[in-house]
Amino acid sequence: MKHSTTQQSRRGQGPARRIGRSLALVLPVVLVLSGTLAVTRVNWSGTPESSVLTASDVSIADSRSRTAPRAPHDVLRDRLMTELQEQNPGIALTHLQQAVDERPALARHCASIARALGRAAVRIYGPTRAQSYARPVCDTAFASGVLAAHG
Repeated sequence: MKHSTTQQSRRGQGPARRIGRSLALVLPVVLVLSGTLAVTRVNWSGTPESSVLTASDVSIADSRSRTAPRAPHDVLRDRLMTELQEQNPGIALTHLQQAVDERPALARHCASIARALGRAAVRIYGPTRAQSYARPVCDTAFASGVLAAHG
């Protein structure tokens, strides 16, 4: 007795095969789109504010940042960071002390600026060389910034 094997033609492969092929085409597109949407919803800035920004939110934030004046202590911090990079931490600390002497309102920001300078000095000069620039500006806050960045 002979057993005959019947082969189905391509047309007769059934609905499961058609569904599988459709999924094979559609699924990668869905995964790419969902991944793109997930990345746009991640809060990459690290701030606890809303992580979803629309284009109008961004343009409003940009216009505010252009028109809002910066605080004097922020301007001073940026200027001193530039001096630290271009010259050395000693010059930046001297100018910090002079700025606080000239404008006593900056005294409450002196320690935070000096600590930031200390951390930046460690990144640029290394802990030993950065510590050599320490002076008693703002209650040795520069030295504590060096220590915080090194430890």
